[in-house]
Amino acid sequence: MRRRVRQRATRFSLLVVVLLFGLFLEAYMHNFNLVYITLFFVFASAFAAGPLGLRNLGCLEAEPNGCDRLFARRTAQCHFKIRNTSALGAWAVELHGGEAVNTLPEVAPHTTLNAALPLSPERRGRFEAGPCTLQSLFPLSTVRFVLEIAKSCERVVYPEPRGEPLRSFLLRQRSPFGDETDFEGLRSYSGAESPSRIHWPSVARGELAVKSFDRERRTESLQFDFARSGRDDEARLSQLTLWALECEAARLPFTILMPRKVLDSKKEGIDAILGYLALY
Repeated sequence: MRRRVRQRATRFSLLVVVLLFGLFLEAYMHNFNLVYITLFFVFASAFAAGPLGLRNLGCLEAEPNGCDRLFARRTAQCHFKIRNTSALGAWAVELHGGEAVNTLPEVAPHTTLNAALPLSPERRGRFEAGPCTLQSLFPLSTVRFVLEIAKSCERVVYPEPRGEPLRSFLLRQRSPFGDETDFEGLRSYSGAESPSRIHWPSVARGELAVKSFDRERRTESLQFDFARSGRDDEARLSQLTLWALECEAARLPFTILMPRKVLDSKKEGIDAILGYLALY
């Protein structure tokens, strides 16, 4: 247990040292029984804090348990399993990772607790939320006990999904996604549709509506061009990430024309495509 848990001094450690030194001088000069009793009490409390804190944290075992998709400048959760192998509960335990902290409830004896650590990476690419540790000031805050989690939480951070919505992009395309024979109904005009799609009989009745085509919902594959998707590389990667996520939500297959590769959602999968964009 001692080998697994490290101990660090806190500002209260200095306070205890000063208090003990002051009480010793007071007892030496005035020989008061009350001072001796207080000195003994403070010394015994500080001495007992070490074994109690070691037992409290040393009975825990923790390991990563998956992580949500991480996007730049977005908050996601990294999950951990924390198991108490002791017959006593563990108190006042905190899960630390970088600047993120999660205060845990009591970890009951012989139970496993699922905990999450909020992560907010600033940029895309490889990211390590570490070192991740369990920490506790129990019982007196005079010592900080630290238990390192053996496996670090390493993940790839995807570009921030940001830019023009997919539907607006499709409505701006020159090639229609339906023919007059596919016309199946009307929907409200959002302001982004081409004027050629306005249903003029509805306008005559005082209602501004556009035609809806059945083939819009059955498009075989969408194609996005990296070079035309933004003003610079970061904006393009953010835009393509947004479109990829929207296609995934709508279950639409797509391809992305990158400078040296074509990314196909049918062959590679959404996570592989997002990973390529993250490390581009």
